[in-house]
Formats: sequence, structure tokens, C-alpha cells
Amino acid sequence: MDDEAPFANVDPATAADARRQGCDPRKLDRAAEDVLLYIYATLPSFPVYGGTRLPAIAVSPDGVDRVSRLPDEPLRNIVARLPVKDAARTAVLSSRWRALWPSTPLVLVDAFLLPKGQGFRPTPSNSPAVTAAVSRILEAHPGPFRCVHLVCSHMNAYQAQLARWLQLLAAKGVQDLVVVNRPWPRDVPLPTTLFTIATLTRLYVGLWKLPGTAALRGASFPHLRELGICSVEMENGVVDSLVARSPVLELLNILGCMSGLRLRLISQSLRCLQISCSKMESIAVVKAPSLERLILYGSGNIARGLCSRLTIGDVPKLHVFGYLDPGQVLQIRDTIIMPGIASTSTMMRSVKILSLNVCFGVRNEVKMVPNFLRCFPNAERLHILSLKCDKPTGNHLSLRFWEESGPIENILSRINVMSIREFRGDPGEVAFLEFFFRNARALETASVSMANPSFTQFSTEEAYAKVNYSYRNKASRSCQMVVLVSTGPSGGEVWRFKDGADFSFHDPFSQVEVRSA
Repeated sequence: MDDEAPFANVDPATAADARRQGCDPRKLDRAAEDVLLYIYATLPSFPVYGGTRLPAIAVSPDGVDRVSRLPDEPLRNIVARLPVKDAARTAVLSSRWRALWPSTPLVLVDAFLLPKGQGFRPTPSNSPAVTAAVSRILEAHPGPFRCVHLVCSHMNAYQAQLARWLQLLAAKGVQDLVVVNRPWPRDVPLPTTLFTIATLTRLYVGLWKLPGTAALRGASFPHLRELGICSVEMENGVVDSLVARSPVLELLNILGCMSGLRLRLISQSLRCLQISCSKMESIAVVKAPSLERLILYGSGNIARGLCSRLTIGDVPKLHVFGYLDPGQVLQIRDTIIMPGIASTSTMMRSVKILSLNVCFGVRNEVKMVPNFLRCFPNAERLHILSLKCDKPTGNHLSLRFWEESGPIENILSRINVMSIREFRGDPGEVAFLEFFFRNARALETASVSMANPSFTQFSTEEAYAKVNYSYRNKASRSCQMVVLVSTGPSGGEVWRFKDGADFSFHDPFSQVEVRSA
């Protein structure tokens, strides 16, 4: 293999530095690609037909082109759904089409400028061509810009072009903007011009270094409803400032913050906050009267060993909450939840759907689970993600522990749907299931998804036997039980922001969910 061959993501300087430190730059390149693929999976969809070629429009028997006789608005609707190269080429069809592309709000997805079949993965040889094509299109189209997704350029070498792009996007009123850099390096500065685009309704940025809070003093996003921040370098306070300057913001998504995230959020409009695969130092939702969903995926597992505090203040509409980790410090209003703490002042009665990360091999964390459950007495759905425990601490807690922990209101009379994922048949998991089934009188549906057998010695036969053993003395006579076998990666499927932000799904944690009417 040619060690000097160009990499898809790692620049020559980073590759040379990796070799000096005894690291293989090819591994670094693959790791960067994995990060990009995860970011791409979480990005919002773009309003463009994704096929390589649109089906031919049937010609009428008399040879008359009736499509071109349609009014301007339906024709512009057609043009707006074409990849940008095809949309521009419609000008050669006839004089009727010639003025349509310049007068149609621009939809530009730079991935469609790559050679066919290449997807989102540019090579060093065609990256300059894509960058040049983006520059030409942004200069040529008079605007407005409806949707622009720029995810395929190595912007470290094109910072002047990037600054010009943002000037044009601001001048031509872009509404939906996604700007993701191709690393490496990961600290390419994002020009402050971005924060002058007052027309934005959706903004996603990935793999940049964001300007500091001083650059945001004059910023205003009066129309911004969705904000995504993915694997960026930023100082603490930047997210707080962006939220404060976005009076109609409804969705806030944060992915891959590795520097120790600290948030203090106050928002009248925020409906959904999702933080995925990030190290958290402290998250304080101080006042969010419209917040319905608070989803923290993978953050507790990454942050083990880091002091992670989650403070929940004034959130009267919070309905969906997870993945809450007993290894985190949970503070509800002014009270830190500890063993023995259970009072009306610590209860959040609005939460109906609750998800917990539980490492059943860590005794101190399992001991916190009853206390956490008591904080949400009206929870009707409970989802458990069983974390793999590499270093168990002491013996697993038995059924006796759960029985001696006392009655838990939501298990006794509220929870009608329960699921546990990544089940490995550990004694702690079995003890919890047996306790739950013995006490859950309102339970209607239960599902146990065992870990992928490719990553564990646990067999499907053993899984069925242990679940049936736990289920034998169930309190609910109407409960339906199903045991599933995962075919996904070890630890379960990654979380996607699209799942949590889709309010047509009542329960984003459910593996099988019926979409609301």
C-alpha cells in the first residue's frame, strides 16, 4: 500500500505529524470518515430528488409538449426538485424553460456536483472542481437561496472562497443552510459573516472552529427554528448566546462535543433539545416553558469519569426524557437526587416517556435507579438501554434489593409499555426484569432486545430462557411479550436527530412505533 497516497480527510501536514508520533494516518483518516458518516446521518434531508436521473415524461401521442404549457409555478416546482446541474440544464429545453432556473429559489446540494456514484465522498482530485462549481453557481444565481447544503469541500485550502460564499448567502437570503467541513484539520475558523445571515430558518455547522461569544454581540436570528452544532470547537457560552439570539428556535441539536460541554439554557420557544455523543460537564435547563423533549444519547457513557451534572428547572411541558444516566448527577430544581430523596418537590409529573441508561454491573448506579424512577411518577412508557459493563463493581444486585427498595408508583400503576435493549442475560438484568414483571400491573406491551450475538457469547436460546423465567410471575394478565434479536452494532444503533425531532412519532425511543395521524 502506498503510504504517500492522498487521504480522503487527512491533510499532508496532519499525516506527517501522525507518523512522527508513531501513529498510522490511515487509521486517522478512517476515524474521520466515521465521524463524517455519523454527521451526515444526522443532517436534515434536502428537498431534492435524489435519483441519478429523472424518469422520462411520457410524450403525448400527437407529439405536443404539454408540460411546457403549464403555468410558471408548477414548472418552478419541478426545477426546484432537480439536482442543481440538471436544474440549470433545463434552460436548453426551450425558450419557455430558459428563465425558470434563475427565477426559481435555489436548491444547491454540492454532493450532486460529484461524479455519479461517489456519494458524499470527494477525492483530492475532484474537490477543487466541486469548490469552483459552487462558487460559480452562488455567483450566477440571483437568489433567493431556498436550501444550500455544502458538505464536500476541504475548506482549509479555500478559506477565501468560504468567506465569499457566506457573503453571497447573506446577500441572497438563504433560509436552510448546512455547512460541514471535510477534516483535517478540525479547527478551520468559520467566518463571522455566518452570524449576519438573518434570513436563516435552519442552520447546521460541522467540523469547524466557531467564533467566540464576542463575535455574536450583534448577531440576530429572528427566523431560526432549527440549529445543529456537530463536532465543532467552541468556547463555552457560544450555544447559550445563539439560543438567546433565536427567539423562535424550536430544535437544538448538539453532536460530538468533546471539550466538556457546559450549557445554561433559557428559551421561551425551544421544544426539543438533543445532545448526542458529547462530554458533558454541566447542562442546566433553567427555564424552557415550551420544552417537550430532552434527549441525551451516549453522553453519559462517554463522560464517565467526568463530573457531569444535569439540572432541570422550569420545564412544565416536558413529556419525553432520556437517555438519563444514573452515573450523572441529577438535580431537579434545587434538589440533588440521592438515595432516600423522594418528595413532591423532586417529582416531574409531566414526563410520560422515560428512557434510562443502566449499567447493571455497577452497584452504585443501579441503586440510583429506584430514586430516578420515583422522580417521574406519571411515566407511562419506560425504555432501558443496558450498557456493557467492562469493570463490574461488586456482585450484581439481586431481586431482594429491588423488593426492599419499596413501592415505585409508576411501575405499580402507570407503565404500560416497557422495553430493554442490549440484553445480555446478566444477573442484574434478570433481577430487574423479574421485579418489574412482578409489580407492573398496567403493563400491556414488553419487548426485550438481546445484544447482537456477533458481539457476545450470549445465545438466543439462553435469552429466551432467562426472559421467560423473569416473566413467569407477571402481575399483568394482559401483557404481550416479545423477544427480539439485534442485528445492529455492539451497543445498539446510533441516535439520529431526525428521530427525536419528528413530533409525528409519539415515542422516539420505541423500536416499533405507529406514526400519529
